[in-house]
Amino acid sequence: MTDKGFDVTGRIALVTGGGTGLGRAMAKGLSAEGWRVVISGRRKEVLEAAAAELSAETGGEVTCCTADVGDPASVRALFDDIAGRFGRIDLVVNNAGISNSSVPLEDIGFEEWNRVVAANLTGVFLCTQEAFRMMKAQSPRGGRIINNGSISATAPRPNSAPYTATKHAVTGLTKSAALDGRPFDIACGQIDIGNAASDMTARMSGGVLQANGETMSEPTIDPAHVARAVVYMAGLPLDANVLTMTVMATKMPFVGRG
Repeated sequence: MTDKGFDVTGRIALVTGGGTGLGRAMAKGLSAEGWRVVISGRRKEVLEAAAAELSAETGGEVTCCTADVGDPASVRALFDDIAGRFGRIDLVVNNAGISNSSVPLEDIGFEEWNRVVAANLTGVFLCTQEAFRMMKAQSPRGGRIINNGSISATAPRPNSAPYTATKHAVTGLTKSAALDGRPFDIACGQIDIGNAASDMTARMSGGVLQANGETMSEPTIDPAHVARAVVYMAGLPLDANVLTMTVMATKMPFVGRG
């Protein structure tokens, strides 16, 4: 439930990676709460199907725009499209991201490193940069940015150097954006998610390598729980901010990892 003193109805939200998985759940939660939601991703057919389904499910306005968050020109075109259609942006959820191959650090190829950095870190930076430009210039000014950090922003899994490095970096970027946005009514926070059921966590049912060398299955949670957390963060007035929040499966081996 959003804060009763802050009406989000009709406000404009962008969810990157919003066509599937966690992003789709976040977009659904925001739309159900009254936000006008734009979902972005690289696959046009997936986005169009998701937008139509979400609009039917929530009764809200969900539209889509293809974009590669790791490409500056593509991100600029995405925000230009939002500006042209809606005239402003009130919320950006930087959710898009990928994992890396679970192989020893020395076997990770340079191309894969660059691909993970582009999706998980450069994409967050580029979307934050464009959001700042719009949010500073619009009237009324300001807005909110929520970054998907992952619990790997705190502690790594084995064989996860590219993913973990980017998620640690997202934490620094979140804090910098929170500081730099403060004078312009731009709030920035981060949600660290642990084992929400998605395509990325589907492999966990067959067992995941642990820090002690054992392989074990791990519990997951419904993405709807994450969506509710994002809706709460998004629904705060701009004079309040959740800087960091962790939402995870209670019994996952995170606290005490290693």
